[in-house]
Amino acid sequence: MSLNMKVEHMQKFHTFEIPTVIKHGIDVIKNVGKEVKKLGVTKTLLVTDPGIYNAGVVDPVIQHLKEANIEVVLFNKVEPNPPVRLVNEGTKLYKAEGCNGLVAVGGGSSMDTAKAIGVEVTHEGTILDYEAAEGKKPLENRIPPLTTIPTTAGTGSEVTQWAVITDEERKFKFNTGGPLIAAHLTIIDPQLHVSMPPHVTAMTGVDALAHAIECYTMKFAQPITDAVALMAMEYIAKYIRRAYADGEDLEARYGMAQAAMLAGLSYGSESAGAAHAMSQTLGGIIPVAHGQCVAAMLGPVMEYNWKGNPEKFARIAKALGINTYGMTTEEAAKAAVNWVYELVEDLEIPSLEEQGVSPDMIERLAKEAMKDPQTVGNPRELNIKAYEWIYKRCFNLVPKTV
Repeated sequence: MSLNMKVEHMQKFHTFEIPTVIKHGIDVIKNVGKEVKKLGVTKTLLVTDPGIYNAGVVDPVIQHLKEANIEVVLFNKVEPNPPVRLVNEGTKLYKAEGCNGLVAVGGGSSMDTAKAIGVEVTHEGTILDYEAAEGKKPLENRIPPLTTIPTTAGTGSEVTQWAVITDEERKFKFNTGGPLIAAHLTIIDPQLHVSMPPHVTAMTGVDALAHAIECYTMKFAQPITDAVALMAMEYIAKYIRRAYADGEDLEARYGMAQAAMLAGLSYGSESAGAAHAMSQTLGGIIPVAHGQCVAAMLGPVMEYNWKGNPEKFARIAKALGINTYGMTTEEAAKAAVNWVYELVEDLEIPSLEEQGVSPDMIERLAKEAMKDPQTVGNPRELNIKAYEWIYKRCFNLVPKTV
C-alpha cells in the first residue's frame, strides 16, 4: 500500500454502532415472548426456513410468543442465498396481515430475509433500490422491531448491519445495510444449536472464523473491531472441533454461539475481504452454501494476504493458540495460515470442486470478485490476476507458498 493510501485510511471517519441488544444464555428462549412484547410488537411475521420449521426447532419460539399474547404469522419459505422475489413475497404477507414486528429464526438466510422485508415495509420500492452501491438510495427509516434468534453459529447476521440478497436476474449477490437495518434484539440460546449436523457446524463455524480474520486484517479495522475479532478467534480455536465432534456439548455450542456473535460485531459498519468478495459473487452464480464456500477459500486467501499485514497475521497465530515463542513475525504469520488449512481438513470441508464449482470458471469468477465492494478492504492489493491466483490455489493448480 502506498503512503498516500495509508494516510487515506487513517483519515477515514470511522464509526462503530451496536443498535442490537444482545441477550443470551442456556434455555433463555423461554423469555422470547415477553422480550418481543417489550418492543411493542403485538403481531409478528416469523421468518424461517422449511427445514428448521419441519424439524420443530421453531415450535418453542411460537409457543412462547403466543403465551405472551403475540399473534404469529408464519413465513417459512426462506431459501439459501435469499432472492429478491422471496423478500417481495414476505413483504406482501407482512402488509396483508397487518404485522408490526419481525422475528427471524434460523441461519443467516432467515435473518437477512427478515431484515430485507423490514426495509421494504418501511421504504418505497423494493430492496433492489437500496443496494449498497454508488447511485443507489441510502436507507432512511428504521426497520420494524426485529428479533433475531440464530440456530447456527456462523454468519453473525443476528448482530450485523447487513443483509445479503441475491438478484437472480443479474446472478449477483448484493449488500444492503447500515445501523437502520440491524436487529433491535437478538436472543442467543445454544440449546437451539444442538440439532445442527456436523457438516453445518463445520461450515458455519469456519465462516465465523473468516469474519473475524478478514475484519481484523482489513484496511478499515479499528480497535473495537480488533478486540471482538481476536476474542472470536480464541473461542473458535477452543470450541469448534468439540462442537463438530459432539453436537450436544453445550459448553462448546455456547462458546461457538458467542464467537459467531463477536465475529459479527467485528464487521462493524465496514466490510470483510477477498474471501467474502469471492464467496458472495460465486454464490450469485452457483447455488453454493455460503459458509462452505468461504471455508474452502479461507486458507488460500490468507496465503495470499499475509504479506499485506504480517504483524496482524502473527497476532492471529497467538489467538489461535499457536506457540509462537522463538518464531519470527513471518514464521508466525505463515503458521496462522497453515493452522487454518489444517482446521478445514479436520472438519472435512469439501473443496470447491466437490461443491460443484469448475476450474473452467476461474477467469469469470475472478472478474466478478473484483466487482464486489469488499475487495476494497482487503489487506493486500487485489486485481484480476491476484484473484485468479487465489482461485487456482483453491483448485491446487498452483503450488502452496507457505
